[in-house]
Amino acid sequence: MDFSGKVVIITGASSGIGAATAKYLTNLGASCVLAARNEAKLAEVQAACKALGKVEPLIVVTDVTKPADNERLVKLTVAKFGRIDVLVNNAGKGAYGSIETADVEQFEDILNTNLKSAFTLTKLALPHLLASKGNIVNVSSVAGTNSFSNALSYCVSKAALDQFTRCTALDLAPKGVRVNSVNPAVIVTDFHQAMGMDGDAYATYLKNCELSHPLGRVGTGEEVAASIAFLACDKTASFTTGTCLCVDGGKHILTPR
Repeated sequence: MDFSGKVVIITGASSGIGAATAKYLTNLGASCVLAARNEAKLAEVQAACKALGKVEPLIVVTDVTKPADNERLVKLTVAKFGRIDVLVNNAGKGAYGSIETADVEQFEDILNTNLKSAFTLTKLALPHLLASKGNIVNVSSVAGTNSFSNALSYCVSKAALDQFTRCTALDLAPKGVRVNSVNPAVIVTDFHQAMGMDGDAYATYLKNCELSHPLGRVGTGEEVAASIAFLACDKTASFTTGTCLCVDGGKHILTPR
């Protein structure tokens, strides 16, 4: 895979899958634009990418739930590089809560971050993606393909993101723009800690995941990044659109007995 000359926007790029994707695509020659709220962490990812000896990424401090920030992200990207070839809608968050315990504020917050931001950025980047015949990769979840208790808002947001992926893929296919998603299961990031899980509980959770993932382990950010690169590369996925690619160790096909 070769991304030389390609301009890639990655949201949620300050940690986890977003950071891994930034380093992976930079190493393949891409000019990456790293967007997230935490400027210090963005700078760390930028430095790691620069150390690869490739094109130094542009960082744009962005809250994807704010329309003005998203507009600024697209404008600064085009001002710097003159084009957009790939949009990776990776920014997201999770929350615990059932239909009994989740409130409207949580539901709206999760959908604004995980779904509405993808809609907004896709709309803003679309004129440039049409011009470049580029593509979009949305970062969804196994929670989009499967249902889990005590995670109502998150599951709904990711299921909706999968449908958004398929619908936009149909809308844009005649115009030469591909749209796909990756659907990871448990990946070693700070995602669960951000939801309030402490270190001991997280270690126990990862151990239990050996049974809930048929391959017997959880995944890494680099494995998801490689799948994003595959879908974003016209040499490897030129005939692939509307696909929700499960990167989940087989979790989505596991049925308890």
